[in-house]
Amino acid sequence: LLVNLVVMLMLRADAKGSIAVRGAYLEVLADALGSVGVLVAGVVMMTTGWRYADIVVAVAIAVWVVPRAVRLARDALKILNQQAPDHVDVDRVRAELAEVPGVTDVHDLHVWSLTTGMDVATVHVSSDGDGDYARVLADARAVITAHGLVHATVQVDHVGDRGECCEKLSW
Repeated sequence: LLVNLVVMLMLRADAKGSIAVRGAYLEVLADALGSVGVLVAGVVMMTTGWRYADIVVAVAIAVWVVPRAVRLARDALKILNQQAPDHVDVDRVRAELAEVPGVTDVHDLHVWSLTTGMDVATVHVSSDGDGDYARVLADARAVITAHGLVHATVQVDHVGDRGECCEKLSW
């Protein structure tokens, strides 16, 4: 129990920033709760003779663990399935990119979590050909960055070259 408490203190700060550390933290926390539960059940059984104390404690711990395990699994599956993170409104990002001066089309917008805390995006924007692709790129980058997507690739295409992009600027 003491070792579990020490490890919990060591992992607690990093548990929010990494799904792997969060899983380890929850495992250690469940183990610590199990240890406390065994002690409590033992005291109850010794003092009252009630034989079901151990079962009640085990069920209570399971009821506590299951929702956290399901949430952890759901978060891991979102990363594995390359789903858009919950805090990014992809439709809003698309709409704001479409409003960038010189942008005539937004296509192939993909937003996903590569790992905990690292959301990434790729997008192609078509420009009307006013020649200032660097400005369009900078403005599109500003939109994406404003949504917390600092790891992104933006490609500016000339209008009409959607299938075979001839003007490619990336950051």
